[in-house]
Amino acid sequence: MDWNRLLSRVRLGLSRQHPDNEARTDFQRDFDRIVFSSAFRRLQDKTQVFPLSQSDYVRTRLTHSLEVSSVGRSLGTMVGDSVIKRHHLQSVYPQDFGAVVAAASLAHDIGNPPFGHAGEDAIRLWFTSSAAGHAVLEQLNEAQRQDFLRFEGNAQGFRIITRLQSPDNPGGMQLTCATLGTFTKYPRASVLTAEPPAGIAFKKFGFYQDDADLFAEVAGQLGLEPLQPGAWGRHPLAYLVEAADDICYRIIDVEDAFRLQQLRFEEVRDLLLPLTGEPERARRKLEHITRPKERIEYLRAKTIGAIIDQVHQCFMANEASILAGVLADELLDMIPAAGAMRALKACGENQVYVSKPVVEVEAAGFEVLGGLLEAFVTTVNDIAVKGPSASPKSRMLIHLIPEHFAGPGRQPVADLYRRVLAITDFVSGMTDSYAVALFKKLTGISLPNG
Repeated sequence: MDWNRLLSRVRLGLSRQHPDNEARTDFQRDFDRIVFSSAFRRLQDKTQVFPLSQSDYVRTRLTHSLEVSSVGRSLGTMVGDSVIKRHHLQSVYPQDFGAVVAAASLAHDIGNPPFGHAGEDAIRLWFTSSAAGHAVLEQLNEAQRQDFLRFEGNAQGFRIITRLQSPDNPGGMQLTCATLGTFTKYPRASVLTAEPPAGIAFKKFGFYQDDADLFAEVAGQLGLEPLQPGAWGRHPLAYLVEAADDICYRIIDVEDAFRLQQLRFEEVRDLLLPLTGEPERARRKLEHITRPKERIEYLRAKTIGAIIDQVHQCFMANEASILAGVLADELLDMIPAAGAMRALKACGENQVYVSKPVVEVEAAGFEVLGGLLEAFVTTVNDIAVKGPSASPKSRMLIHLIPEHFAGPGRQPVADLYRRVLAITDFVSGMTDSYAVALFKKLTGISLPNG
């Protein structure tokens, strides 16, 4: 793969490209379009780790995405500086690399449903455990079935930024191909004709069948390495988005857990000190900071800075295999601090993500999302098949579905796959609070003005 093509400023869906403004590049415009989108705003009420938290301190998906974007910008700019010098690139600047990674990082969770990863599981489970879900799957081809059975927030995110946000525009938000390629950590469809290529880039899928042509257009513009029908080599900068996300959630989730008294100060200190790069110097600095909260914040900042440096060095050491599309591991598993970073991840999995407050709300999320899918998939299918003879309940509930998800004039489309996909668009796009409130109203747990 070639860096000049990988940094393509061509915008998806635009036949006529506009030249860069000297004061504001195309990649900076990408960032701004994401910031001002309603899909990004909804992340303020979507779970990071602690669903529906009453604390105003802990991160939501919105604050997490902003932090990942900040780390991504630093990583991208550092890598860009090294790449430009190594390859003597012209008319491109380190800040361009940083802006691409920052924009892609900002959007990396934009497709996540309510209740975080438990929400993804809840949507998958509904299709396998409900009679209505089974009835849908039986009428689809294998690729369409797998889009639902393996519902994926990353694929949903690609769908949002290329189709659902600004739906009247070809290409949706019409971001640059460089940003779209960097956003797509998993450049493959849900079903392939052969075994998926080995490696971290193919453990999940990155776009639905309905959006396959859009990603193929992006891949062709960028010159991504075609590996087999429906699968391409990963954009090199996607490794940096992945690293920025992992750096933030591994380090910051334990900080949030400390603030919510899920972890003791000593536990978090002992996890972070080895990652600061200068543990003895950091330990001496801690002696001059009086409050535990500020101590953890200091350790978090030092750790992030040290890991960014290691990831930068790791990327450049492996640039050749990255450009060849054959690097199978994520960068955080290849840096000197990989063992200590794995300890952080293990702490999250064994102590934070399974804590009672997290599990209680996530368990309720299965009921909420399953109930919403049951109600609305049944509704659109009933009306699509029976028309005016549909049940009174369906003819009533269709008015709770926004028209762009229900179909023009709230008449669901004839194609079953696209009809049900539109309902997963609707449900997965809800905020945590809206999903809970709507479920309560549908089930009679709460009534308007009641």
